[in-house]
Amino acid sequence: MTEPALTVDQKIHRPGIVLLTVAGELDHHTAPELAQALQKVPFAPGSALVINLSGLTYCDSTGITVLVTTYHRAEAAGCSLSLAGLSRELTRIFHIIGLDQVFSVHPTADDALATLSHGEQ
Repeated sequence: MTEPALTVDQKIHRPGIVLLTVAGELDHHTAPELAQALQKVPFAPGSALVINLSGLTYCDSTGITVLVTTYHRAEAAGCSLSLAGLSRELTRIFHIIGLDQVFSVHPTADDALATLSHGEQ
């Protein structure tokens, strides 16, 4: 049996804006990989992070915990955090537990980046 795979790709969209693309299965086996990648992201006042989740095939409560922890870190640093590309299932879960009221959620990473480009962090 193979271990679940998760890929995390970080790109500097432009100075102060980081795009993190996450694909695969985000669960208790792979969440530490995402958490480690997020530790490398510079959180600073006025900066922004967009996490593109369109490539996720699965996300359990451990993955959601990593996202919530990242939200708290971003808030404390004065950094804008947006999530993009949530699947229908993940959108439903976020709605049920109220995280759609906490996170800035966009249909695509391009939509999230366009919002940041217009200064609507």
